[in-house]
Amino acid sequence: MTAVVVEQVSKRYGNTAALDAVDLVVPDGSITAVLGPSGCGKTTLLRIIAGFVRTDAGRITIGDRVVETADTTVRPERRGIGYVPQEGALFPHLSVAANILFGLPRAERSRARLCELLELAELPADITDRAPHEISGGQQQRVALARALAPRPSVVLLDEPFSSLDAALRVSAGRTVTRVLRHAEATAVLVTHDQGEALSLADQVVVMRSGRVVQVDTPLGIYQRPADTQTASFVGGATVLAATARDGLAACALGSVATSGPDGPVSLVLRPEQVHVVAIDAGSVNATVREVSFFGAHAVVVLELIDRTTVTARAPSAAMPAVGDLVGLTVEGRAVTIDAAGDR
Repeated sequence: MTAVVVEQVSKRYGNTAALDAVDLVVPDGSITAVLGPSGCGKTTLLRIIAGFVRTDAGRITIGDRVVETADTTVRPERRGIGYVPQEGALFPHLSVAANILFGLPRAERSRARLCELLELAELPADITDRAPHEISGGQQQRVALARALAPRPSVVLLDEPFSSLDAALRVSAGRTVTRVLRHAEATAVLVTHDQGEALSLADQVVVMRSGRVVQVDTPLGIYQRPADTQTASFVGGATVLAATARDGLAACALGSVATSGPDGPVSLVLRPEQVHVVAIDAGSVNATVREVSFFGAHAVVVLELIDRTTVTARAPSAAMPAVGDLVGLTVEGRAVTIDAAGDR
């Protein structure tokens, strides 16, 4: 079954195309992450699905009901959608309990339903009388999710829900929200610009660029089989080298690299973890360390080859080189290749 179907949806603001003939299918019970840089159209798409913005062309179907075309629209409150905006947007003058139950008809605002939602969102019972500012950022996000789930919506939309949280809290909040959504058997669409968030939380990732859908795949598929070099560089970071492939090997600035792609001129995509910084020996390519960014357990190292090609590697912090060091480079595993003529 499909929970949401987006067909040829377009939206313009003046001369700017925010969305250009977007197609998307969100499977029932899945978590779909819409990923892209600022201005790519992902929030506009979410707001059109929610009914907050009208489409110029195309159609939105939720379940078996068409809720949006260029000529007709179903009001947001009648679409059966839960919405979690950026930073939660809790009512500061209401208690946690009042926030969670806000969207329910008065007859359904029972203590039993409140306790059920608290348990579902993994929130302690002793915070119900507190104001939003008296609980943590992670708890605020779960209160916002509980409020969205309270009317038992068919689809939950989350717009950059963790953007206001610090890095460590984002990871734990993301895992908790995912666990809650799966326990509730909810279908969710999550908008984010954070690649790690999309890859770690979603069943399906939609990559957008300039108002268009570039690729739809599983997180592993997006990472291992990017549609083009821009997607490869945006999702996970990559070194892209011009190469010529023949019989499973690609000749490039790093020597001969294994690949399973087509023969001929290609763009070779190497992830930082595939490039190893080693002591110089007969089997390595020499490079000079130009930048080192320390991240605790590992460091991201930018290196320059003799022909001035730049390569990015990820090195364990225990073996972190210094800027100016002359080191060797080797490549592990097969590289992704993208047909140079077809790369967008």
